[in-house]
Amino acid sequence: MTDFALARRNMVEGQLRPNRVNDAGLLAALGELPRERFLPEGLRSVAYADDDVPLGNGRFMMEPMVLARLIQFLQPQAGDKAMVVAAGRGYGAAILARLVQSVVAVEADAGLAAAAQKTLRELGVSGVEQVAGEAEQGAASSGPFDVILIEGAVREVPKAIADQLAEGGRLATVVADPSGALGVAHLFVKQGGVVSGRPLFDAGTPALPGFAPPARFTF
Repeated sequence: MTDFALARRNMVEGQLRPNRVNDAGLLAALGELPRERFLPEGLRSVAYADDDVPLGNGRFMMEPMVLARLIQFLQPQAGDKAMVVAAGRGYGAAILARLVQSVVAVEADAGLAAAAQKTLRELGVSGVEQVAGEAEQGAASSGPFDVILIEGAVREVPKAIADQLAEGGRLATVVADPSGALGVAHLFVKQGGVVSGRPLFDAGTPALPGFAPPARFTF
């Protein structure tokens, strides 16, 4: 039987700290929240592997190190309003819920959304509002947002999502390479009404399905 508490400590000490994840609040959330509970029972043994975990239909649970670094670069604050795009089974939303005031979790896949809702309820995670909808549209009626996490790789950030950033807001995701090479994590910030981005680190995160080509945010 897997000792998940030990696996969680090993994830923090062996994967996260050596990769410059050092925010105390974030490390506490990652060290306490049972990541395995956000996976189907048959996949729980690989919950703490340093890799993306396939969930079916082209969807993945993001590698712990990549997710943690993206969240750290977002610099979430206690009073922030956050949105997680393509929230999947809810792990990223649950982590952010420990760090910000409220989280809107957008998910188009009804099965993943239902699993997320069940797990969040069972674990007593509060402050997460689930929204059923196409990931590339975000949740404009609930915005604007101080923090936006796209939980997967995209070829480009959709303009509809970038437009939902509040002034001073931060958006983090992995921008996929069209050639299939390693993608690059990016941080986007809205200042003076203009959204601009910068590369952060290489990441092999799989691209999210369903992001249509038109109406993209160009950077």
